[in-house]
Amino acid sequence: MKTVSVNTVVENFDSLLLEEKELAVDIINKVFAEAKRESLHLRSQQASQNVKKGKVKRGNLSELYKDLENG
Repeated sequence: MKTVSVNTVVENFDSLLLEEKELAVDIINKVFAEAKRESLHLRSQQASQNVKKGKVKRGNLSELYKDLENG
């Protein structure tokens, strides 16, 4: 896939008609939202794996402070 710079995108966007700009913005927003969802999904899978591996500590706020002081 060819990499395009942000400057190129902005320059090309400026040359679009108003209706085309609106369509482009809608498409970009949808693609961005999907990318954020995918990132969140991957992060949640990572967090689940960390819980299963015992890499996550649980406790209340005072226990967190104690752990931070001792760490």
